[in-house]
Amino acid sequence: MTKREILISNAERLYVVDQLTLEEVAAQIGVNERTIRRWKNEHKWDLRKEQYVQTKTMFHEELYNFARKLMISIEFDIENNNKVDPGRMFAFTKMLPMINKIKEYEDELANKPDKAENKGITPDFVKLIETEILGMKPSEE
Repeated sequence: MTKREILISNAERLYVVDQLTLEEVAAQIGVNERTIRRWKNEHKWDLRKEQYVQTKTMFHEELYNFARKLMISIEFDIENNNKVDPGRMFAFTKMLPMINKIKEYEDELANKPDKAENKGITPDFVKLIETEILGMKPSEE
């Protein structure tokens, strides 16, 4: 990779993933803002940014669909007098309350202005998923 390609890649990440403004990207990369603006247009960063935000706001739907499939499989076992695996039941019951929490979290992220720091799932949220959905005991640090 050339130095220019590395700069473009870093600038794109700052704009798309870290949600920085063009001015902030230019300052961090050490390149003129007009150059950053040209790169943004040439490489369609706005489209990539929109796609990135869209994928982040879809997790609650994926979780909902997974919970729905899990519920259908449990229901099938119950209707056919098959033993229901306790692990599946536990996962399903822990998953349900999390769908609304994740939806609220994602809605909050989607409503923030572009300048907002948007760094993904926080360590606290990971711990919440581990304890509430996966049933893991919190580690003592």
